[in-house]
Amino acid sequence: MAISIVQLGSPRAPDEGLRVGTVRRPPRGVPKAEFASRNYYDVWFPNLAPSTEGVAQALAATDDKSWAAFTRRYRAEMNQPDASRVLDLLAALSHGTDLAVGCYCADERRCHRSVLRALLAERGALIR
Repeated sequence: MAISIVQLGSPRAPDEGLRVGTVRRPPRGVPKAEFASRNYYDVWFPNLAPSTEGVAQALAATDDKSWAAFTRRYRAEMNQPDASRVLDLLAALSHGTDLAVGCYCADERRCHRSVLRALLAERGALIR
């Protein structure tokens, strides 16, 4: 049992479990009925996505300094009570079920899911 951190739209692992989309917007041009069958997500949960301003900041980050500024901002957003409780819940669930969380970005190193991975690990999540 564990959480996988995935790129939405990528092939699913056999033991991945429920795929949760932690993105601000659904995939463009994909009918809602096909989100799961096209390997995007089973459940859309934008609560763990960066704010609209945070997404813009992440997309504009071209160097380590600007990426670090985004990381600080996203961590602060995830430190808010509602988001923090969701992270605690996912960390606890990882000990009893398989699930995956993800984003569309091709490079996890410049994606909020890298920060999400760290936040979950800090809460004791089992991460695949």
